Amino acid sequence: MSAGNIITVLLKILKWLGITIASILFLMFIIPILFPGQISNQVKIFANKHLAGELDYKKTHLTFFRHFPSLTVSVDDFLLKGSKPFEQDTLLAAKDVSVGINLKNLIFDGEIKIDEIYVNDATANVFVNSKGQANYNVYVSKPSEKPKDTAGTGASIKLDLIQLKNWNIKYNDHAANVLVNAKGLNYTGKGGLSEDIFDLETDLGIDKLDFALNRIWYAKEKSLHADLITRINTNALTFVLRKNELRINELPLKFTGFVSILKDGYNLNINAASEKTTIKDMLSVLPPQYLGWVKDTKIEGNSDLFFSLKGRFSEPKNLKPDLKASLKIDKGSVSNSNAPVPMNNLNLDLNVDLPSLDTNKLLLDLRNLSFDLGKNNKFRAIVRTQGMDEMKINANIKGGIDLATLDSALGLKDIELKGLMNTDIQSNGIFNLDKKLFPKTKGYLNLKNGWLKTNYYPNAIQNINILANIYNTDGTFKSLGVKLDPFKFDFEGNPVFVNADLQNFEDLLYKVRAKGVLNIGRIYQVFKKEGFDVSGLIMADLSLNGRQSYATTGQYSRLDNRGNLILKNIKATTEYLPKSFFIKEGNFEFENEKMWFRKFYATYGKSDFALNGYLLNTINYFIERKGTLHGKFHLKSNYILIDEFMALKEGDNKDKSLAVEYAKEENPKSSGVVIVPTNLDVSLEANAKKVEFKGLGLNNLVGLASVNKGEVYLKNTTFDIVGSRMGIDARYQNESPITANYDVALKVDNFDVQRAYKEIDMVREMATAAKDVKGIVSLDYKLKGDFDANMKPIYPSLEGGGNVNLKDVEVKNLKMLSAVGNDLGANAFNNPDMKGVDIKTNIKNNLIHVDPFTFKVSVLRPSISGTTSFNGLLDFRIRVGLPPGGWIGFPVVVTGTHEKPKIKIFSKTGQGIMEALYNTKSNKVIREEKRAEKKSRAQQRKEKRAQEKKAENAEKQIDKDLKKK
Repeated sequence: MSAGNIITVLLKILKWLGITIASILFLMFIIPILFPGQISNQVKIFANKHLAGELDYKKTHLTFFRHFPSLTVSVDDFLLKGSKPFEQDTLLAAKDVSVGINLKNLIFDGEIKIDEIYVNDATANVFVNSKGQANYNVYVSKPSEKPKDTAGTGASIKLDLIQLKNWNIKYNDHAANVLVNAKGLNYTGKGGLSEDIFDLETDLGIDKLDFALNRIWYAKEKSLHADLITRINTNALTFVLRKNELRINELPLKFTGFVSILKDGYNLNINAASEKTTIKDMLSVLPPQYLGWVKDTKIEGNSDLFFSLKGRFSEPKNLKPDLKASLKIDKGSVSNSNAPVPMNNLNLDLNVDLPSLDTNKLLLDLRNLSFDLGKNNKFRAIVRTQGMDEMKINANIKGGIDLATLDSALGLKDIELKGLMNTDIQSNGIFNLDKKLFPKTKGYLNLKNGWLKTNYYPNAIQNINILANIYNTDGTFKSLGVKLDPFKFDFEGNPVFVNADLQNFEDLLYKVRAKGVLNIGRIYQVFKKEGFDVSGLIMADLSLNGRQSYATTGQYSRLDNRGNLILKNIKATTEYLPKSFFIKEGNFEFENEKMWFRKFYATYGKSDFALNGYLLNTINYFIERKGTLHGKFHLKSNYILIDEFMALKEGDNKDKSLAVEYAKEENPKSSGVVIVPTNLDVSLEANAKKVEFKGLGLNNLVGLASVNKGEVYLKNTTFDIVGSRMGIDARYQNESPITANYDVALKVDNFDVQRAYKEIDMVREMATAAKDVKGIVSLDYKLKGDFDANMKPIYPSLEGGGNVNLKDVEVKNLKMLSAVGNDLGANAFNNPDMKGVDIKTNIKNNLIHVDPFTFKVSVLRPSISGTTSFNGLLDFRIRVGLPPGGWIGFPVVVTGTHEKPKIKIFSKTGQGIMEALYNTKSNKVIREEKRAEKKSRAQQRKEKRAQEKKAENAEKQIDKDLKKK
């Protein structure tokens, strides 16, 4: 072929290649123009059909160029909210969400087949509350109805690719106490994801991974990379781990096995191993603050890690898998350039066996932990334990170590140690607190001339000397003895020493001597921890001698407990309160069985307290696992603000209980209720100038209060409220951080109705008619009910009743009576004479049942009885007695509402009110009260008697509850 012909052929090839490229570019340009409406509509139909959460986005695109060569539908600023009850919370927010469209199906079949998904720059918040409700149940797999818009054949998913870039995921499961936080997650999953059986190829990378279980962090800021191939059988819901290579920081792990999803749980067989790695790789999974030390320290040696989880998990059948793990370190060494000798011959052989994930069957077998620090510094430990509540123990721990040599060999940067430590402990037997069993034991720990200094504080704790001996000869608490002689140290020129001799833990014989001054604020700085603040001074001079039973059996003369403990400017917290107590001064004197509070001044937020009294049996309280503190005090205060004690209020306490933290997270706008300790039995003679609760001021409160087993009682307590003196007996108990129940019996004379209506929320909500009443009344009432998450009464929970006496009142323009007067043509109903009238009512299920009472309207004698609700529904009967004496009368029925009453003259048939339904276990209103179907008068009378009987029984029960204490 001539050169000219070759050129001609090349030109034709280039021509057709150019036409092809131009055509492809033209199609890539024109297809998004031809199909955008159809694709956008089908995607919306699909979303509305399959998503239960609210979906929103700003702008849509149809293009080949975002994820070339795929034709993709993209949305900007994607927002998906959670499923019920989390409709207001964001589940997923992403800068860009794209779905790839199968071009062949689009052009030739007119079908929208989604085969790729891309999500970039996303934040996902997955949440399961303490009731097990999850926010991610947004996908509806089988809609009950077809979408109204049936244009086209609809969209379907046949995935071959999922790609996630730059995700931040937070998984917070309160039911399982699990928290996972993943930042910088990138994921690519390839395979026929819509096939019945397919291999999913996964590439996963996470820049920073945190994992916590029961608030204990097992991983912090770990990098992770996974290369996985998983065979997925969608028919049997089985996942087979074929190739699974995982790297956590520098530690490689390989997984094999399978996971099968069953109707009632899972079937697991997973094995993981990190074999023939180095100790340094193993240490790379330590918390971030130690990684600098790992990098700068010479660490040698090999390690092997094995892990398996095998068996069925089924909550209904109470089945759980078996967990096994082992860690081995062989011939390790750790050294630092400044160390006189390295840590050599580091060996570890640890095995863990947890059958059925039952901690009472937990086996920890430390077959060997040993290392050398030169010729005369050796440490060896062999420990085997089995069980938890009843633990079998076999331990042999022995070693002599120069702490300064250990410090330099490890190259510790933030801490400086000195001193000679020797220990030799042998223990074999059973430990069980309830059965009072303790292993046969003989051993000691001896530290001489110890020294401890950290970078957080310039001065060291010096001259630390500890000689502790422990012995047990027969495996019971009776032969258990612990002797501490001495334990002493110096800190900033102040010597502290403690001598203790404890024998026979069945009936503890104790002899303790303690003396010294501790500046705990400065000591705390030595062990500084972010987020906490401790300050103050403790001065002790104590001598405690006696036997546990001397106090419990009343043999107080045989006790010899004496001395003083002085606290100044101590900041203290408890896990149930949002703020810290600040003890300005606490002077405690020990006198045999009593611990006297001679001077005790403390503040809590705006509240102040002065206590004078004693606690009984304090030593026994600290000895027993579930002891109760008993005591009697006089309490004085200028001001107590109850609102500050509500568990979910904001405060400086960062160390709250898990229950409080979860309740706050699940109820962010709630204050919670006041939590009462369950280990107190204390009585108080209280005198407080002002107590404030949710804006309501109680002045000059005087009375008896007691705390017993998580309940607070008030007896014969009086206080001034809105200008009147009220007497009250009450009981309060919290059920959780957001629920509580109470009983209350109150009496008050000369109560100003208008002032109460203006100043007390509960009066406005319970007695709306009080806005039309002026004057003085007296109350004698009993109620019980529940508080909600903001410590407000839940009205449908209220039960009880009592009497209201209208001593000197003026009732003007009460809408119900005015409406009756208008229909009768009697204006006197606008200003009836109700002085001296007693009104007896009972409350149950959000209804107020009013017993018959009679009053005067000019020459008429009306009598009223019936039912009203807290939401304003009316069902009253009025008998209007005519002169003389009201012996003859006619009936009137009032229905409707307080604002719009409906009047029927010469009628005895009203319309009842169906009571609300309230669940006392969940503290939820199941059904609000509503108008009942029309019933005969006999039926209505029967139901009313039944309801009033329930309320009367509740009132009697309140009396019983209040008489408990």
